Amino acid sequence: MYTIIGLGNPGDEYKKTRHNAGRIALESIAKKRDFSEWKKDLKLKALVATGMLGKKKVSFILPETFMNNSGISVKPLVKSKKDLTNIVILNDDLDIPLGKIKISFDKSAGGHNGVASIVKAVKSQEFTRVRIGVSPSTAKGAVRRPDSEKLGAFLVEKDLRENEYAELKKAIKKIDEALVVLVNDGRGKAMSEFN
Repeated sequence: MYTIIGLGNPGDEYKKTRHNAGRIALESIAKKRDFSEWKKDLKLKALVATGMLGKKKVSFILPETFMNNSGISVKPLVKSKKDLTNIVILNDDLDIPLGKIKISFDKSAGGHNGVASIVKAVKSQEFTRVRIGVSPSTAKGAVRRPDSEKLGAFLVEKDLRENEYAELKKAIKKIDEALVVLVNDGRGKAMSEFN
């Protein structure tokens, strides 16, 4: 069974920030697909819901730790290599324009502290990620990444503006479709269709 984890920070003050794109996406998809109610799992330090994506049952997990400690919620899920390959992480990505997604497998954390925490906890990067673009882009589609000194405010202190949130919602629709293909037809097919 696939386990899909939406990264973000718990708490109302982070609810609509760019850094919570993974969490926002997972909550939206669970609501749309009428997943079970979110339940606290004390062992995972996370909220868990289950439901169907296509013909397959999956678990959705929202870590209740802060982003930099996301590995705490993922480590208990991984007891074998097969468990690891059935993990899908949804995370924000500064190198992708807002509204776009990219599916990757066995890639480095790329500076994302939540993903780095998971890699360290499970001692591997052999899992699938759906990277959700959160950066503004130029008219030609090139990413306009914020200056490093403004990064914290850009990612975690400011809510997405209404038009930006609308772009994220478009990406969530693609993520929903991509996850159905991924869990039913495999990662390869999902990557070729959605990357």
